[in-house]
Amino acid sequence: MSPPAATAPRSTYRIQFRAEFTLDDAVAIVPYLARLGVSHLYASPLLPAAPGSAHGYDIVAHGEVNPVLGGEAALRRLVAALRREGMGLLLDIVPNHMGVEGPHNAWWQDVLARGRDSDHATFFDIDWESTDPALRGKMLAPFLGKPYGEALAEGELSLVAEGPTGVALAYYDNRFPIAPRDAEAILDEEGGLARYDAKSLDGLARLHALLERQNYRLAWWRTATDEINWRRFFDVTGLAGLRAEEPAVFDATHALVLRLYAEGLIDGLRIDHVDGLADPHGYCRKLRRKMAEAGRHRPPEAPAGPPYVVVEKILAPGEPLPVHWSTDGTTGYDFMDQVGALLHDPAGEAPLSALWREVSGSAADFPAEEIAARKQILRDSLAAELDGCARALHHLARGHIRSRDFAFNAIRRVLAELLLHFPVYRIYTRAGRPGPEDARVLKQAADAARARLRTTDHVVLTHLLYWLAEEDIRQRPPGESRRDLLRARTRFQQLSSPTAAKSVEDTAFYRYGRLLSRNEVGSHPDQFSLAPEEFHAACIARGETYPDALLATATHDHKRGEDLRMRLAVLSEMPDDWAGALRGFLAESQDLVKQLPEGPAPEGGDGAMFLQMIVASWPLGLAVTDRPGVEAWIERLAGWQQKAIREAKHRSGWAMPDEAYEQAAAAFLRGVLDLGSHPGLARGLEAFAARIAPLGAVKSLAQATLRLTVPGVPDLYQGAEFWDLSLVDPDNRRPVDYAARRAALEAPLADPAALLEAWPSGAVKQFLIHRLLAARNESPALFRQGRYQPLRAEGARAGEVLAFLRQEGTESLLVAVPIRALPLLGPVQESLTLPEGIWGDTRLPLPAELAGRSWRCLLTGASLQAAGSLPLRGRWPVTVLRAV
Repeated sequence: MSPPAATAPRSTYRIQFRAEFTLDDAVAIVPYLARLGVSHLYASPLLPAAPGSAHGYDIVAHGEVNPVLGGEAALRRLVAALRREGMGLLLDIVPNHMGVEGPHNAWWQDVLARGRDSDHATFFDIDWESTDPALRGKMLAPFLGKPYGEALAEGELSLVAEGPTGVALAYYDNRFPIAPRDAEAILDEEGGLARYDAKSLDGLARLHALLERQNYRLAWWRTATDEINWRRFFDVTGLAGLRAEEPAVFDATHALVLRLYAEGLIDGLRIDHVDGLADPHGYCRKLRRKMAEAGRHRPPEAPAGPPYVVVEKILAPGEPLPVHWSTDGTTGYDFMDQVGALLHDPAGEAPLSALWREVSGSAADFPAEEIAARKQILRDSLAAELDGCARALHHLARGHIRSRDFAFNAIRRVLAELLLHFPVYRIYTRAGRPGPEDARVLKQAADAARARLRTTDHVVLTHLLYWLAEEDIRQRPPGESRRDLLRARTRFQQLSSPTAAKSVEDTAFYRYGRLLSRNEVGSHPDQFSLAPEEFHAACIARGETYPDALLATATHDHKRGEDLRMRLAVLSEMPDDWAGALRGFLAESQDLVKQLPEGPAPEGGDGAMFLQMIVASWPLGLAVTDRPGVEAWIERLAGWQQKAIREAKHRSGWAMPDEAYEQAAAAFLRGVLDLGSHPGLARGLEAFAARIAPLGAVKSLAQATLRLTVPGVPDLYQGAEFWDLSLVDPDNRRPVDYAARRAALEAPLADPAALLEAWPSGAVKQFLIHRLLAARNESPALFRQGRYQPLRAEGARAGEVLAFLRQEGTESLLVAVPIRALPLLGPVQESLTLPEGIWGDTRLPLPAELAGRSWRCLLTGASLQAAGSLPLRGRWPVTVLRAV
């Protein structure tokens, strides 16, 4: 059993709850997680979500634990099981938005029914003062699958006796309540609902007139891009933004969570999409204060300590998480980026860049692709949001004689250019002047925008910068003037964030395929690698500022599984070999490329990315002759492929799918793996996948070792204690075979070295995780507070290893991992056991106070003595030693 839990975790294990895996299902795996060494279960959102939700982020109510998952009674059973094992519970919450598609959200339904008079009208970010006369005092309801007139004429809209007012408009599974005054009249009049049957001309006219009087304007879903007058989560119309900055909204959306914390049922929170909030700083500080107040009522047997709060935040390279937010750090995307970049060989950047230009036919680097994607997103997805922000700024301009002549279109043009070059998700300046980081960001974006704008627009840019950050709101008189400026700032900050997310992660990532392992959430593909010195510096900074931040390498949002990325990282060490193989694969598959009027299908770049994914995701142990197994794998790949093509928004897209291109791409995918039509190609792909698999596994062990030993809290994603070759969601949320993982953990182990030979089972990765989690539980202070000291290797392979010490009091831990795999295993070795003497004279000089100490290997149990330096001699790819 682990030591008694504290609110701050020593490690976390993320579980995606859903109807197929409930809170009671999790009870059954708690003993396994405890034996593995996990201190806290980390739960996906547990509040009621839209029916059939596979992720839980489309929350429709905040007053109870989701009955589909077992409700609060099941949560209490799970917590009891956790407490028996000395474990805690971290909960994911979603303060930024709610699911609003369908009739399931009572707050949203009430706003639809009563408009501005609803008690919940201020809960959602709705612009009731639209400049469009058709939307003045109304909200757009862009939920129709076709233009309103067509849906009406074709009888798809009808009245039903349902909803909060007794009458609602039915459109398939959706319901739009009729305003109370109209509903009452309809129910009282002779003929009732039948008089509004659109099958007759009179009924159609009557129904149309009724709908025109409602607090919403029903519309085709495509109108949302240009006309929506309420904030969404990114461009997802089924998720409406909440105004968590309003006290009533905060209280209503956090009452249950705070009660669960006060009762000792949860021990910390993960805040989803903190950058969507109007005031992340104010929200985080308020949440911590409220949790501290609630914590005074926690039962004595509950885990002790201050509230634990981490935020989901994408940090750009060099961007710090603001310390004054009073959080414990991020959810770990920054570490995922850093450790991934560390394990890429910088020597591969130039040849792989040239290869990408060759096979894609495009000279555009990633920054160019990002700019193009930002233009497209602002035009095709967020045009209404851009208009809304520009209108708020135009309103400010009209309020001063020096700016009253700035036209709306000029402000919109300058605003768009500023957003094209914004290097981070957002800034955070509210009332005062910008801090150093916000000022740096704005200057960088403004300098780039100014270089592209017409000279006549420069004065507009100067004023925009003044309004967005430089002006101190407190210098304005209280009242409407201050509110207008704050509204404009908030609009901008809540626009730059989705612009970045939709342009980078959800578009450019799927267009630029130099090496897909660098196209990951939290990463910037333009940064190919990270020097060991930079990695060390990041670890030291985290240990000093955020020692309890999560360290993730796999999440429910990742684009590719943690071990799939490591296989791709191997290509950075063998760019010439990959170039030759890829050229051959593309040549052999030319007959599978279909010529469409718009061009080849798939295009060269898409084909190259498909082939990367094939060799990197090839399931361990799968022979190309196993056709049922190959077909099952192809089905998974096809799901990823369709999503990748549509997210790229180039030859197809979610809004207007090009079925001909998608079908041709799917045929290409099947064709290259078809033994009947392309036996040489299929076997060649199989052989290349087999070649990089053990090399990728070595990198994976290095990645896992670093996650478990550097400053921070290691986060394990469900099932990823075995090899994780998952694809983008929903593939990365598939059911986990816990019986196999439990059996592997409980199996007798006479010699850990045997795991290196039988590595494809995944047990070697689980063993490594288990041993290092045990060390963290035995010495929590060493891993949380221990000083991080880089060690510089000497000898023949000094450049191929990263090493450091963790020291706290009398305890010392030494870690050394390979950052290059090919030099250690060579091109043909199938085992993960390092060849005898492969490290040569490579050694780690030790500080004087550790010279002559004895060390014990945490993986093998072997003891060794070191003088002034420690030679690297082990057969394991990674070295973790404790001073004894």
